[in-house]
Formats: sequence, structure tokens, C-alpha cells
Amino acid sequence: MKPVLFILIMMGAVFGQDQLRFGDYFIDQTLRIDYYHTADKETEIFTLDQLYRQGPWAGSTRHLMEPYDLGTYRALLIDIASNRVIFSKGFNSYCEEYRTTAPAREGVMRTFHESVLTPFPKKPVRFVLEVSDRENLRHPVYSRVIDPADYHIISEAPGRNDRVYRLLESGPAHQKVDLLLLGEGYTKNEEEKFAKDARRYCDLIFQWEPYKSQRKRFNVSAIFSPSQESGTDEPRKGSYKNTVLNTSFNALDSERYLLTEDNQTLRDIAGQVPYDALLIMINSARYGGGGIYNAYTTFTADDKRSEFLLIHEMGHSFAGLADEYYTSSVSYEEFFAPGVEPRPVNITALLDPENLKWRHLLSPGIAIPTDWQQDVFDSLSAALAQAGRDKSAGLAEMKTAGASETALKTAEAQYQEKIDQINAEITRFFVEHPLRGKVGAFEGGGYAGSGLYRPTLNSVMHKFMDDEKTFYPVNSEGIIQVINYYSE
Repeated sequence: MKPVLFILIMMGAVFGQDQLRFGDYFIDQTLRIDYYHTADKETEIFTLDQLYRQGPWAGSTRHLMEPYDLGTYRALLIDIASNRVIFSKGFNSYCEEYRTTAPAREGVMRTFHESVLTPFPKKPVRFVLEVSDRENLRHPVYSRVIDPADYHIISEAPGRNDRVYRLLESGPAHQKVDLLLLGEGYTKNEEEKFAKDARRYCDLIFQWEPYKSQRKRFNVSAIFSPSQESGTDEPRKGSYKNTVLNTSFNALDSERYLLTEDNQTLRDIAGQVPYDALLIMINSARYGGGGIYNAYTTFTADDKRSEFLLIHEMGHSFAGLADEYYTSSVSYEEFFAPGVEPRPVNITALLDPENLKWRHLLSPGIAIPTDWQQDVFDSLSAALAQAGRDKSAGLAEMKTAGASETALKTAEAQYQEKIDQINAEITRFFVEHPLRGKVGAFEGGGYAGSGLYRPTLNSVMHKFMDDEKTFYPVNSEGIIQVINYYSE
């Protein structure tokens, strides 16, 4: 399609969901649209892979248009007969993150497989993908007419016989948030461990607010699909495992980033039950995971920090919350454009302090911006990073010199003691801070130490967390609006 015609079509499309009735446009099944997303920093190409007609639609039949404007990308269905937008959903993607990395900036193209799920249309529709530019303006980048009568749409049964566990049943799928937990790196002989882990993490999610008070608005299922080997790939260790979802550490060359690029297998397995959100639980004791908005969450099951990791990454994938830290190393370069208000509800560029996006939740009398002794925290963070580098370099030097195993263990304990001491100082900084729990505008967040602001001193979306199992008001409000969208 020529760009001018494409723009004219989009300008003419009618938005709005007043009197938009599900039964007028859809049947209670799912349309899965698989496509390839190829890009470097400057170029994006979308090509259709396959269309699937799958089981019951998991989402709300009342809310067909997302009421919030989250996600770099947005999928639309436009009714051909009326030129009316009848469905919309925002999302982020693995490819989007790749576009911010050094290889993408150097012109290295990569291809990722992605999916969009929509209710199955009764009549021909136009499927449109939009992308936000650096000014947060949306532009159409792909369009295709989909005729539900097209015999090319695959409607065969998935042909799988995986074990489904019902962990929490609160009501019909259309009226609940349907979480689906998939096991990764569990062998046939480890099904009992998978079942135990799945139940444990289902219970842990609902110990945190706002999920705790919203528990009755959720259904939770788990699918056991056995892997040939336990664990997951760890490329920097030269360790590769034959697993069902092909997850791997070092996603985007970031040490602890743990994702899968096997989207087709992921969707084939998940498609056995209705789902709104995907969680991938990996049978590993190493710390790692990830979360991509309206794609999936990954987390390892057996690290001591796995509970916090799952809750943090769900903040990304389920509610589109941004990271509120800025001191950790990531592969992204300038993820949020300077001088542009970010879409996530928990990050602001503070371009208009009088109309701060969370002004209705501000603590009484708090200053905007909020002085939080950032220099003290930055000094502690720098010391922690240096201690980590000293540990890695020192142990590597000892190994090269042929140090004994006993000497290595002693040295490692000494290095770790210093790291633990600094971490304890950082924890005290947050726990004893007079602004703990207050809502203001604290500079530093979204991977930037300046120019972006977060709503609270600390939170689940920040790197450091105390024992309060809560997201605090701004993040909680963002999560609840998504729960409402799916369950009303």
C-alpha cells in the first residue's frame, strides 16, 4: 500500500467505543496474527507469517478499545464496512529494545517473530500496526485486510497434550484477568517440582498489593510442557540446554536478561487455554528474568530474589510500568527521548510541573521536584559497582596465577563481605529516609540519572526494595487500571 493512501485510511477511521458491542463484530474465539519484525535503528519492516483461529477469547467483551495509551506499538482492527476502529491494544516488543542497542545503531538488521491476539472478527477487517516516534506520535507502519472466511487461516487443533493445572479459578474468562504460567527447563521427571513451584508463585503474587486485594478478579492456570534438559542457556558459560521454549540468558548481550526468541512455540503452547498475560517460570537457581509489555514475563524459580524479580517484571509486562532505576547496566541507549513525556504512568520528564501526571496522588506539602539526597545514593551506588568490578578482576587474576580452590573461596568471601556491607548501607538509606513512602517527583529513573523523575523514593520498579510488599500509590493505580480493563 502506498504511504499516502495508508495515511488517508487511518485519518478516516473512526475511534471510540461508545455502544461498541462485542457480538456485532466478533465471535467468541481468538485470532492470532503472527508476523516478522525486522529492524535496525533506522528501519523497521513487518511481514505476515501466519493467521490462526484459536479457542475462546480471553479478554473482556465490554472493553474492546484500551482506555490507556501505553506501549510503543499499537494494534488496531478496523471494520471494513463502517471504517470504524473496533479493537485496539498497545504493546512493546523485543525488537523495539534491540533497536536501542549499539549493533542496531551500527546498521545490523535482526528479525524477531511476534504475535498479536484479537477477538475473531465476523466480517472483513483491516489489521493495522502503529509505532510511536521519538516525539510519542503514532504512525501506521503496516496494514493488511483480513477476511475471516479466508481458507488460509489455520484453524486446526494445536495437537499438543500438555498438562494444564488450574491454580486459581474465580469466574468466567471474560470477566477475569487470566494469568497463564508456563514451565521452562523442567524435564518429564521434574513435573512434581514444576507443580510445586507454580503453586508457590501463584500464592506469592497475591501477597503483594494491589494484587492481594484484587485476587478475586484473577484466574491462574499453569501448563507443564516437558523439556529434554533442565535449566536454560547460559551463553557466557558455554552452557546450552535443550528446552521447550528455548530461553537464554544474555538477551541483548545483557548478563542477567533472560528471554526467549521462540515466539511461535511459546504461542502454540499457551494457546491451549485462554490467557491475558503470560508468565514463564524457568527451572534455574541463577538470578535473571525480563518483562515486555503485553508480551511475557520471565523469571527463574530458585534464586532467593525470585519472588521480587517476578513481581518487578510483571510490573513491566502486565501494566507497562517503566523501570525506576538508573544505576544498573543495560544494553539500551537513550531508551526514552530527552524532552519528551514518556508513556508509562510511573515516569515523567516533568515538562509541566503544575500538571504532573500523578498530581492527584502527591503527598501533602511535598516539593516538586523532590530533593532526596541523590548525591548520597549515587556515591553508594558507585562504590557498589566498583566493589563488584574489584571482585571479578581480583578472582580472575588469582585464577590466572593458579591460586588454590581454598584461597579462591576465602578471597571471594572477603570481596562479598564488602559488597554486602555496601548493600546494607543502601538498604538503610531507603528504609530510614524521611521521604520513604511519600509521593513526589524524585529525579532519576528510566535508565537516566537526570531529566526523568519517578513518583516515590523507592518501589518495586526501583532496583532496591525493602520488606513492604506494595507498589505504592502511582504504580498500584496503573496496575488496577489494567485489572479493570480485563475484568469488567
